[in-house]
Amino acid sequence: MKTNPRAGRWLVTGAAGMLGQDVLAVLKASGIDAVGLRRADLDITDPAAVRAAVEGVTVVVNCAAWTDVDGAETAEEAATAVNGTGVRVLADACADAHVRLLHVSTDYVLPGDASEPYREDTATGPVNAYGRSKLVGEQAVTELLPQDGYVVRTAWLYGEHGPNFVATMLKLAAQRDTLDVVDDQHGQPTWSYALARRLVELGQAALKGQAMGGIYHGTASGRTTWMGLARETYRLGGLDPERIRPTTSEAFVRPAVRPAFSVLAHDRWDEAGLAPLADWREQLAEALATPGFAALAAQARDGAAG
Repeated sequence: MKTNPRAGRWLVTGAAGMLGQDVLAVLKASGIDAVGLRRADLDITDPAAVRAAVEGVTVVVNCAAWTDVDGAETAEEAATAVNGTGVRVLADACADAHVRLLHVSTDYVLPGDASEPYREDTATGPVNAYGRSKLVGEQAVTELLPQDGYVVRTAWLYGEHGPNFVATMLKLAAQRDTLDVVDDQHGQPTWSYALARRLVELGQAALKGQAMGGIYHGTASGRTTWMGLARETYRLGGLDPERIRPTTSEAFVRPAVRPAFSVLAHDRWDEAGLAPLADWREQLAEALATPGFAALAAQARDGAAG
């Protein structure tokens, strides 16, 4: 495949992760020259290494992150070093090199107590250490790259290349007759490959001057609960959705508080000439048709039959 010289060269950090692998796949399919660096290849808290890495690139997609939400409660300083300090180092290097930065953030920077979708300009208010660490990163990007920094918040992410809720539900289907899943947390299940496509589209729009820097919400349209997601996963996977039983968050106490409401609005996509991401059900159907998820669903059906 021929490369697209107008797109320049892209750098993907955190390239071994679920989202990072998908971003690289989309870039390759789009004919864009790209390099992916894993955590072992690049420590984003190292200023000299980061400055060397961004030299000669036009766009950086930062997928590097501390993602252990519960672990951050007892290691907030370590989480902030990656999600906050490291992002500042990356943003500073991009600012000096005149490189556009697409940084992936999270709904956890918001308080999670709303009843209507959170707008991009809603006041932040994280309720756990992970959210606080990610907010430090957001603030670094918007401060150092007011025009060339793009913060893309996502939520309830699942994909083929990492542990996630959808894969877990399918694996457990072969082991248990029923599953209790919380029905009092509301969000937007988002396929990592769909988000990867949107990140590449946003980067391309930025290079054309069609997308302004700032906050964007990279989540699926629509909304559901974890129970709703589990039941739809079973339905699409050829399993009985009634095997999923509703329960409350009180039944699954975790070290880190989870937001009860993680539904995000998508108003800013229109400014960039892009439609909001597809409905979560449409994304889930497309995801479950991919080889990895299809194999898990087949194993789940075999287990249920046995």
